[in-house]
Amino acid sequence: MNEKKIIAGEIAKIQKENSENGKYVVEVKSFYQGNEYYYFVYQDYNDVRLVGTPPNSIGKFGGDTDNWEWPRHTGDFSIFRVYADKNGNPAEYAQDNVPLKPKHFLPVSLKGVQEGDFAMILGYPGRTNRWMPAGGINQNVKFAYPAWVEASKTGMDAMKKFMDQDQAVKLNYASKYSQVANYWKNRQGMIDALTLHKTAESKAKDEAKFDKWANKAANKAEYGDVIKTINEFYASTNEKARHDNYLMGMLRSSAIAALPNTIGSGLEVYTAGDEARRNAILPRLKSAIDAGYEKIYMPLEEQVLIDELNLYAKKAGNIAPYIAELAAKNNGDFTAYVKESVKNSIFASAERLNNYLENPNAEILANDPLYKLSSALLNRYRQVDPSWKTQDDKFEGAYRKYVAGVLASNPKGKFYPDANSTLRLTYGSIKGLPQDPRNDADKNFYTTLKGTIAKYKKGDEEFDLPQRLMDLYNNKDYGRYADKKGYLPVNFLSDNDITGGNSGSPVINGNGELIGLAFDGNIEAMAGDVIFDHKLQRTISVDIRYVLFIIDKFAGATNIIDELKIVE
Repeated sequence: MNEKKIIAGEIAKIQKENSENGKYVVEVKSFYQGNEYYYFVYQDYNDVRLVGTPPNSIGKFGGDTDNWEWPRHTGDFSIFRVYADKNGNPAEYAQDNVPLKPKHFLPVSLKGVQEGDFAMILGYPGRTNRWMPAGGINQNVKFAYPAWVEASKTGMDAMKKFMDQDQAVKLNYASKYSQVANYWKNRQGMIDALTLHKTAESKAKDEAKFDKWANKAANKAEYGDVIKTINEFYASTNEKARHDNYLMGMLRSSAIAALPNTIGSGLEVYTAGDEARRNAILPRLKSAIDAGYEKIYMPLEEQVLIDELNLYAKKAGNIAPYIAELAAKNNGDFTAYVKESVKNSIFASAERLNNYLENPNAEILANDPLYKLSSALLNRYRQVDPSWKTQDDKFEGAYRKYVAGVLASNPKGKFYPDANSTLRLTYGSIKGLPQDPRNDADKNFYTTLKGTIAKYKKGDEEFDLPQRLMDLYNNKDYGRYADKKGYLPVNFLSDNDITGGNSGSPVINGNGELIGLAFDGNIEAMAGDVIFDHKLQRTISVDIRYVLFIIDKFAGATNIIDELKIVE
């Protein structure tokens, strides 16, 4: 039995032994790259109901322009209520469930924050890679992330051209554009930060020291080949990483790069089936077609696919064989081919697909140009080479030994495991950045409603504001939520260590009182998932006083305020 099966078997035993016949959810998590395991016991409440959210113009104020930026003026929060059965136990949704009354809940502080105040955050950060070897950082900075950035920007530029021309198209593609733009900005920030900090070079020096220790007589048998194996793995996968990111960039940006294959696989089953089989799967197919094409604007999709294919064929290297054939036939320019394919494809619209369902034909489906193109891309995306698994297994073993060796070589050192979606605490303090002329605040660790109003642009998707919020500002009607200096706080900075998954985590002061909700970081420390920068890295949080102001003064939901324990 191999190691992974043994570990999986032990995990299953631990879960069974500690769940109390399903009363608790038991998760066993790997730490330090598989050198240690811990199990977590949860009691999950599934009846969780939305109470309210601020309007988009408050909750996402600043949009993509302000994402990862400071100064920030975003009221990013939402309110949920947990329900239980009458005895306070978890229960599936039922009308007679009642709001949960926990043993403890956080008091909410109106005392505000000052620079240097203690702050801690409890949450469930998703993933960090602080143990990533130098080769992995180099691969990301020089191969993977540049491809991701270029493919994302290519898709964004094509989308924006059509979004700017038609408000309906802009609305339909706003979410997709935002998702692509978010990671585009993130990956470019990672490249810049990791390059600036020379992170790979620093890690390489540490690895060279480790390699000397590893090749001492007492350690050589266990650790001697660790660094060599790690470096060989990255050297052999750099070009694959580049290709995969160009391909994934296309699939993220272009709906018709993936959709024909996704729906077409169902059409194959439908076409080959008898009447009973067809009737059984027809509702699912119609639902998939309706969902897939609901917001599609084909002129935009055409252009995105053309631009992405041109980039992929030119830059990605070991591309899908069928795409390589088409590139050779069309001199690397897919413009005419894609336009002609859309004219002739049943996947060009929901109407054509529904017509096909009336008269299915295996030959038409098999020769459909968009289906063939999409299938080629997805087959390349799903391609698994047996040699890759061998490489991965060798690398994982070496990586685990590397971490084990670092811990063994420095038993008095202080090392922490990467984030893995388990509960973590980060502590620090309220801490600003050097003064910024864009921030009206007297110190650059907080922002105010005045700064929010200063960014207002009527009708702008990112910087429009509700008239009621502006009226409250003009009347200085802040209620009890204003700072003692008279301004209404919006966001603040702290030097806590968070990452994706921490959004919405409570920020707590030294008295155990809620002072804010974490939701973002600053672009200067974009490399935070790989290396923590004590000088530049900041957490951006919405001040709890702004949250309460929006609930109370803006929305008039005083019944929610009455449920809270507020500390003046």
